[in-house]
Amino acid sequence: MEFRPRNYTVEEESRSLDRVSVDTHPLSPPSPSHLQVDVVDHGKSDFYDPLRGSDANVMISLDDLQEEDNNSAVNEADAELPTKEWTSFKKFLMQRFSGSKMVSISPMSDVIMKSGQVREKASTTMHLEELDDPQKFAEDGIKVISQQVYVSRLHELKDEINRSWQANDRVTSLALAIKVARLLMDTSVLQFYPTLFVLATDVMDMVGEMVWQRIKQKAEFSEDGNVICSLPENFEAKDIRVDAKETCSNWFFKIGSIRELLPRIYLELAILPCWRFLVDRPVDVIQRLIMMTRGIADPLASAYCRLYIAHCVQKLPQQDTGYLIICINDIKILLTRFLSAEESPDGNFSERSKSLISLMEPTIEYIVKCIVKDSYQTRAANILVELGIGMKQTEFVGKLPCISIILHHFLKELPSELVSSNAVEIFQLIESSKDYSFDQCLNYRLLGFRISESRSQLDIVNAVVDKVIKVASEYNSLDEFLKVVDAYVDIILRNQMDNKLNIILDGIVKRACNEGIAEIELINLQSIFLKLLAHLKNLEDIFSLSHFIEILDMMHGSARSMVNMHILNMATRKGRIHDPTIVQFLFEVSQSLHDGMDHSNMKYDDSQQPARLISRFVTMVDYGPALERHLAFLLECRGAFGGFNDLKETLVHCSNCLAVKAMKDGENHTSYVKSCIAFSEVTIPSVPSCVKQLNLYLETAEVALLSGLVSHSDGLLDSAIFCLQTMDQMDDLRLPSDVDWILSFMRKLCSLLVLVPGNPQQGVTYILRSMLALINSQSWVSSRARTRVLCAVLSLAATLSQFDLPYHANHELVLGNDCLFYGDPIYSQELLSLSASILQNLVDNIIQEPSQVARGSMALEACNCIASSFNLAQEVLPFVSKLMETAKSCLSSNDKYLQSTIKFVDKFSST
Repeated sequence: MEFRPRNYTVEEESRSLDRVSVDTHPLSPPSPSHLQVDVVDHGKSDFYDPLRGSDANVMISLDDLQEEDNNSAVNEADAELPTKEWTSFKKFLMQRFSGSKMVSISPMSDVIMKSGQVREKASTTMHLEELDDPQKFAEDGIKVISQQVYVSRLHELKDEINRSWQANDRVTSLALAIKVARLLMDTSVLQFYPTLFVLATDVMDMVGEMVWQRIKQKAEFSEDGNVICSLPENFEAKDIRVDAKETCSNWFFKIGSIRELLPRIYLELAILPCWRFLVDRPVDVIQRLIMMTRGIADPLASAYCRLYIAHCVQKLPQQDTGYLIICINDIKILLTRFLSAEESPDGNFSERSKSLISLMEPTIEYIVKCIVKDSYQTRAANILVELGIGMKQTEFVGKLPCISIILHHFLKELPSELVSSNAVEIFQLIESSKDYSFDQCLNYRLLGFRISESRSQLDIVNAVVDKVIKVASEYNSLDEFLKVVDAYVDIILRNQMDNKLNIILDGIVKRACNEGIAEIELINLQSIFLKLLAHLKNLEDIFSLSHFIEILDMMHGSARSMVNMHILNMATRKGRIHDPTIVQFLFEVSQSLHDGMDHSNMKYDDSQQPARLISRFVTMVDYGPALERHLAFLLECRGAFGGFNDLKETLVHCSNCLAVKAMKDGENHTSYVKSCIAFSEVTIPSVPSCVKQLNLYLETAEVALLSGLVSHSDGLLDSAIFCLQTMDQMDDLRLPSDVDWILSFMRKLCSLLVLVPGNPQQGVTYILRSMLALINSQSWVSSRARTRVLCAVLSLAATLSQFDLPYHANHELVLGNDCLFYGDPIYSQELLSLSASILQNLVDNIIQEPSQVARGSMALEACNCIASSFNLAQEVLPFVSKLMETAKSCLSSNDKYLQSTIKFVDKFSST
């Protein structure tokens, strides 16, 4: 058996493609003439080829087509939008106010009472903290019921009303509906009232729909069921039959006879659309209903009744937001009286008062949303006048100031163009709202965000920012100060108001030094810093800001970590970092980011971004010719960032790069290179992934060979083999990709061993024999992987036997095996002996493969390797024949890989 001689230089030249010079780079932008490509569209006029260059006409037509589709979809969605919004709003109400567990039973709630459901409340058994007014419920004899039972009973009542209606017992349905509506008069348990409102209005809406369908049926069908007419969507009162009108009027008369005011209003609102059968402008009826709501004394019940008015108005084809503005103004009067009555001498409110305002806020929010949505095109300017914006000061005298909570929701919903153009007037309106219904600093904050949504005139922006800075400066609390100024930082940066920015930073330092920075304040401080970093171009701009680093040092927790990550991201996207001052600053930032994380409980995904940013920072640092300082920096990083395992891999790469850089200098840096390799040798074992360890050992061994340190290279390869031998004991080797990485490593190792001088004491094949022993003993090595490793070792043995190796180490002290051992019979015999054992092992391994297709493919791979490595003499032909028979029995005769292998083997067999 003998190896096939190879002339690698001749083989490379024979297989290389001829090189042809070109005028332009193949990836450069094409010239206009190159864009003229003849394409046959086969008569398809709508064909658009994106590779033919930009076609403005085609793009516009496609956009127009998309716009037409969107417009048609919008028209269909408009009708369903109020219903969907109402459904979402009801879910929000029930989720937000779900704290009450027990509900009191008042005399007006008799419809809820059933035997076994209601019990007397004993003060020793009830949790008074679950009730809104403990003093009231501490009295003996008050009856309570659980919220769950109360809700279940309301669902039962809804079913009873529906069953009675289906049985034509409409009197019972109306009587039960009145009782349900009467429940809305009970506000004794404040937190439960929104849930009660949602459930009761569901019943009202159901009754209203049933009455509507009843009257519509009488208008379209006769008593015997024959169709008389079909009402169009926009029908008028004159289209309705007399019988239907009489029935409709009768329903309104019945509801008008209800004794209590609140149930009467709710039930008339429920059947409000039925006024269309009687009058052409049913919207005019709303004025009377709004006047009726002024008779409801309870502020909470009154506010939610107006909320139901806003909901029912959406059902009418003709809508007039003027009525909803009256509702808001009425709520404003109620709140004004309530706030002035409830305010204590020290300016604070009781918990019950705060709870009541919180419960009323959703009603204001929904009504305001309806007003702005319906009047954007027609009455937007009038809304501002109603709020007091745009009026002369003399006209504003005598009017009630806008309540803060109402102003907040108008400010949230108004179009940004209106807010920006009237920003000064809105600021004055906020300033004049002195009530405690809403935190004023949040209104100043919201105004800033709304102004930022659109480009405003510079004089308006300057005037507002000046006023805001003055107002914010009056806040002693850091939290309130940050809430306000955070909203204006973008405006200040966009308009280059550097003096205002310095005032803000001075204010932060002044308040933070006095009070420290609490968790709630860190959120807005983080927001301010991130806006600054997004606007600034480089780190020098950060250093020029007064107090930036001082404030950063006072931050902590996740907010500090987020700011640190943005600083690192900004610093490392500009290229290499040379300035020692900046390097030290970023090192401290990275250390703070590392130390601020809980590495014991941290998941890999949580640490991935911080570790990647710090790794990038370490990679971008460049000390230039100060190589010793750079290596010392890597030592500092290893000690400072030990919690990030991925960073250790980066440190090894950087150390190896430093060693290569030192060698390229041309000076004698042998001791420095040894220090770099020693750094890598010490760091690699701390990398937890065995697969990454293997590649790092291989990389560092290459650097050692490049620098002529053969003994270091041998030691690193021994460590890699030892790492492979302990692989079976590792828990992290579970994925098939890990096995693929190890296979890739072993094949790369074979490529590197072409350069490594053989060891005369241990034998030139001692590393190869270690690899073979390893793959035969490890459970994670599959038969396919074993085949590929055996082929790689076989190819390596054939390569080492050549008179001239295909490549050599680029160092005069590293001699290849062709120089050290060629012509030595012991050397050749050792390679042949190893190859003979591999051949038998290879055939046995392939035959034992259970998968037929895999077995055939592996046989062909082995045949190609053997034919490339050996002269096909008598000692080798039996192995080749066995493998070819295996491949033919497993694969189709038309298999291209099989056919090409047969030709390849026949070619070398004949020679």
